Amino acid sequence: MRVHPNRHRGEIAARLDGEVRLMCLTLGALAELETAFGVANLAELAERFETGKLSAGDIIRIVGAGLRGAGNIATDEDVAQMSAEGGVAGFARITAELLWATFGGAASEPNEQTETNQQPGNREGDANPHVPQAASR
Repeated sequence: MRVHPNRHRGEIAARLDGEVRLMCLTLGALAELETAFGVANLAELAERFETGKLSAGDIIRIVGAGLRGAGNIATDEDVAQMSAEGGVAGFARITAELLWATFGGAASEPNEQTETNQQPGNREGDANPHVPQAASR
């Protein structure tokens, strides 16, 4: 079964290890990140991300939480072993897109990259790539 990421729910699609996966920072995933980053609330979490200064470990935690939030089974250790199109820059782009979908206006207009065919996994003409349905949904 195929699904389209729903930006109104904060979902994105990302190609990891050659497979397009659904990602979402659900409330549970955000609580996980609050604990991991030692912050007291969502405002502090968002402030931490606004600096744009994320370590590789930060990116692993965010991507892992996004995968788990969408029902994927992946530990942070699994994420650390994954590859993304574009390498480290690809992981940074995925992280930025996931954070934007969560904090920056999931209900806002899609950005120029989403409107064109530049998002990973896109088939020609698709605004969002088709991704497999998460098993736990």
